[in-house]
Amino acid sequence: MPASTRHHRALAVFVHCLGILAAVPALPTAAPEAAAAPRPPAVTPQPTAAAPLAPAGAPAPTGAAPGPVVTRPPVAMVARVTEPTPPSAPPAIAPPSRAPASAPAQQVTVAVATETSPAPRYRIQVRNVSNSPLETTVRQELPPGSSTTAISGGGRSTPAGGSTTEVTWRLRLPAHSTTTLGTALAATAPGRPLTAPTCAFTSDGSRPYDCASATWQAAAAPAAEVTEAPPWRRYPVLLAGLAVLLVISAALVWVWRRRRGRRVTAAALSTGGGAEGGRGTVYPRPAAPSPVRRRRTPPVWVLVGAAVVALAAVVGTAGWTATRQVASIDTQKQPTSGAWVGSAVTGSLGVPLRESAFEFTVYRMTCGAPGTAGKAAGGGAAPSNGRRCEATVGVRNVTGDHQPWHSELQRAYLPGGRWVSTDELATRSANLGRDVFADPMAAGTRMVFPLVFTVDGRDPPRQLELRSGVFSAGVRVQMP
Repeated sequence: MPASTRHHRALAVFVHCLGILAAVPALPTAAPEAAAAPRPPAVTPQPTAAAPLAPAGAPAPTGAAPGPVVTRPPVAMVARVTEPTPPSAPPAIAPPSRAPASAPAQQVTVAVATETSPAPRYRIQVRNVSNSPLETTVRQELPPGSSTTAISGGGRSTPAGGSTTEVTWRLRLPAHSTTTLGTALAATAPGRPLTAPTCAFTSDGSRPYDCASATWQAAAAPAAEVTEAPPWRRYPVLLAGLAVLLVISAALVWVWRRRRGRRVTAAALSTGGGAEGGRGTVYPRPAAPSPVRRRRTPPVWVLVGAAVVALAAVVGTAGWTATRQVASIDTQKQPTSGAWVGSAVTGSLGVPLRESAFEFTVYRMTCGAPGTAGKAAGGGAAPSNGRRCEATVGVRNVTGDHQPWHSELQRAYLPGGRWVSTDELATRSANLGRDVFADPMAAGTRMVFPLVFTVDGRDPPRQLELRSGVFSAGVRVQMP
């Protein structure tokens, strides 16, 4: 056998043996003391015939030979020693994630609708879905600068700070009952939408049950008849007229040149015949030098007219193109960067604003007096002139999966560009100890709760910025 073939076979056997050793699991090793000690054999007890017991006081049998009594030692039961086995690896299962938070059962629901009327009118339905009567406080935030003309159900109109006004009702709702309220506002400028958010709170007005909003739009006025522009102001008509003028000018120049050439040929033939009337002879005539003819150019007015027409066509086409491009620019579009998900949305109180994962609606914003912030729920010190601003926010998960969100991403912007994040301890205290950021929101869930921001100074926040994630563009709510 050649040496090379023998070496290859030896290498193949070696590799094969390594594969077998790798495939065989490692056997557990016994402790050195257990390995050194001999294993005792297992003893199986044999059944023996039991001798009948004699009653007490009976004489011993006569046939029995006297002798020492032999007792059988007890049979030792030796258990088989089993080798310890190593602990098995934990199963490859993902660690359990946080359970998504579901919306708590609502006791009171609110629905707001508008009525078709020349002036703004709102219809509010407050329903108690629980099995016991409840006392509730209903507050409707009116648009800035508006005033009420009629309030039903014993409501009162009170200023809410600044230029805003709110209507308040104190109701006692029987179990499974529905109460209808209504407000009417003074007529406003046509075409101005008015949004009036409404919330139902607990009897002390500290915690919201539910909120809703509606936007009133004035009846659409009949569209004015649009008159078409005169023909001389339409760009296609102007361009077509210029093209026709160019074609007519070119045709006139061609006809003029052709007629002039014919006249020159006829004049040359008439001067070359001589006195013989143009009759031919046997002998050729001597060649007469023909006069040098100068090449004629078009008149100046033709060139100037053609240049003016061409310039007008170019200027008209450029102006029409620029007008179309400028008109197609969207001035309301927000600039976005490639790092953000979606585009930023801006709105006012009571308007639902949707971003990549959540739909936010800010229904109300109230601030205490400066210096009334006090201490946080955990004992932390607040600014000396600080105060707490509480925003009633509705959040809806519009995705098909549960979504987490964080308190640090919810901001209140103050005048001058400064901002503060959510006060977690104060927000938990306002929600009766419940942490609304602890668990992700389940798919399709809607929750209404207060968010508290601790600010310093006398000016309230001018804008709220709410977002679901770090890279989400979020929504911005302008405060009145």
